[in-house]
Amino acid sequence: MNELRTSAIHHPAESELFDETLSCEVALPAEFRIGSAVIRPGTAETLLRSVALVEDARGDDGHDERSDATLQVQRLEAKLDLVMVLLGRLVRQSAQDLPLRPLRWSRRGIRLEQGSRSGAAPGNMGVIRLQPCDWLPDHIDLPVVIVAEAANGSGAHYLWLRFEGLSDALEMALERHLFRLHRRQIAEARRLR
Repeated sequence: MNELRTSAIHHPAESELFDETLSCEVALPAEFRIGSAVIRPGTAETLLRSVALVEDARGDDGHDERSDATLQVQRLEAKLDLVMVLLGRLVRQSAQDLPLRPLRWSRRGIRLEQGSRSGAAPGNMGVIRLQPCDWLPDHIDLPVVIVAEAANGSGAHYLWLRFEGLSDALEMALERHLFRLHRRQIAEARRLR
């Protein structure tokens, strides 16, 4: 996962989606689609909970929590990691890849940087599809409402998307995922010092 370092973007939608809440700026495979789509209930929540279990067990925050584990368990985990990488490569070859996009993400919504205007108006419904982690080539679909769209002086277009109709369980899974992303970014910044 690539950390994104951008200058502050000044738009009223920033306050609506990101004030007084944890947010992360990252580059992830993501795309926005106008209109409603059939979203399977529980799919995003299940994927985020599974990612949490795997990442928490691995100790991805920079600490090796496997120091108590036996050498055999560590070898088994390494083999499983290799199988996941190979499986991911096969899936990517057969599936349409999502474009890597800079975004800012909070429990309320997402600011997505795009190459061109979406053609949608504030209040329109849509779906944000994104790959929440780089090691698993699967995506989640989240229903959103367009808050705003604007362009900066360098030709980039931004969409501010507010999550709409998420279950409490999915909101909790999103918050937990964002907390892990934020913790990982802090650990990465400390390593670079």
